[in-house]
Amino acid sequence: MSRFFFNDRKQLVNDAVEGIVLSAPHGNLVRLDIDPAIRVIARGDWDKSRVAVISGGGSGHEPAHAGFVGKGMLTAAVCGDLFASPSVDAVLNAIVAVTGDRGCLLIVKNYTGDRLNFGLAAEKAKRYGLKVEMVIVADDIALPDNKQPRGIAGTALVHKIAGYAAEQGKTLNEVRHIAQQACDSVYSLGVAMESCNLPGSDDEAGRIKPGHIELGLGIHGEPGASVVESHNSKAIIDKLVAALKAKAGDAKVAVLINNLGGVSALEMALLTKELAHSALKEQIGWLIGPAALVSSLDMKGFSLSVLKLTPAFEQALQAEVETIGWQKPVAFAPLKTLKHGKIHDSVDTTPSDNAQVKALVLSTTQTLIDLENRLNALDAKVGDGDTGSTFAEGARDIVQLLNAGKLPLNDSAQLMQLVGERLATVMGGSSGVLMSIFFTAAGQAVHEGKTLPDALLKGLQQMKHYGGAGLGDRTLIDALQPALEALRDQNLNAAIEAAKTGAESTARMQKAGAGRSSYVSKENLDGVTDPGAVAVAEVFAALKKV
Repeated sequence: MSRFFFNDRKQLVNDAVEGIVLSAPHGNLVRLDIDPAIRVIARGDWDKSRVAVISGGGSGHEPAHAGFVGKGMLTAAVCGDLFASPSVDAVLNAIVAVTGDRGCLLIVKNYTGDRLNFGLAAEKAKRYGLKVEMVIVADDIALPDNKQPRGIAGTALVHKIAGYAAEQGKTLNEVRHIAQQACDSVYSLGVAMESCNLPGSDDEAGRIKPGHIELGLGIHGEPGASVVESHNSKAIIDKLVAALKAKAGDAKVAVLINNLGGVSALEMALLTKELAHSALKEQIGWLIGPAALVSSLDMKGFSLSVLKLTPAFEQALQAEVETIGWQKPVAFAPLKTLKHGKIHDSVDTTPSDNAQVKALVLSTTQTLIDLENRLNALDAKVGDGDTGSTFAEGARDIVQLLNAGKLPLNDSAQLMQLVGERLATVMGGSSGVLMSIFFTAAGQAVHEGKTLPDALLKGLQQMKHYGGAGLGDRTLIDALQPALEALRDQNLNAAIEAAKTGAESTARMQKAGAGRSSYVSKENLDGVTDPGAVAVAEVFAALKKV
């Protein structure tokens, strides 16, 4: 089945053209209403007072070429079918529509169909008395012996330089001259680990073997010049840079980092980092991208284009534009860092003794350790079977600190904050973090002067806030909340009973709103108490003995 969104395959490009015009952020694009088969996107603010700059080609390379139409770049773009040159009539109509007395420059990628169709349209346009010149971009260096190198992502740089010259009011000869200079100064090379998929086609882009990349893959999916058995980002960048540097020499360059359509933003950022540490790093003056500028539908690949810089090129590249697709160049500089001291998030405590608190801690921890197998068995029915071990691990750590005399037993605020810190470290999964939030927030509340019951309820409130669970969600909260509320409003006996009742209620809950049990069917939950709620009820029951 097709891997593309579309309504009518025959109308795909027409529909996309409409979407491009509608989404133009400057509201400055129009589609020329000539014929449904002629797709020309032009500047809506154009007055023919300057040299027109027109480009185009097959669709599927977006944002090229329509994404570069706007003040400071292209006057118009002619959109062909997918990977197919626009017709002579389409190009001719675009020329006649936007060209005034100053003339028109055509920027064409070096493919036979584009050269012929744009070339014939240019000759026909001259019959209307229009001045038309054409430059051909041939920046691909994948095949060194090829007399007709392909035009690929470097075309966007030529658009920018020619568009700036035209915007400054240069003559047609001057615009053509600087555009040709740019064509002669730009070199590109790309790689891909997967070719592109065509909309409506059932074929998968599976020509390239897993673990391999093709070097010099064409932007229409044409086979590459060679195969490299690596996905290593540094090795790939080094290989591209070596070939590009051989062409650019030691000149200062701008580098365009072009996503061919299917590479994630994370990977493109990583590749940019590799480029910044490559053999080209001392020569880079400007970075353009990483971004899709001349793509190939969903091709999983990227290309690098280097432009040997001149003062005129630098000025042109930096000039503001009003387009969808152009990326503002960034002056290249080493990574900026800001020194900042590491925060060691630890609680300062002073060990102290309190016989009653010590007994409470021992009772609580021993209860959880003794419950390990029982809670694991319950959790095996409604979760992943490790609740008992998780709670027991936290309890053992606290017991160890108690036996070593390291707990601040006579300072409730410090004690709870230290317990919170340790549970986040030694308890696994979300349980450890949730209990750490509970004790940390409760300890802070005691420090701020709240009573112990109110402080514990504050801890519960924060645990619910960050964890997202509440009453009725079939978690330990179903026992803990009623117990703490009863402790605040009545006494320990009421709290013990409330915790027990709350835990038992979870066995009748056939749907869990949070936690591991939320992924389990109601048949598995029916009649089984939540292990966390059981732990809470048993701990409260043990406190009565103390």
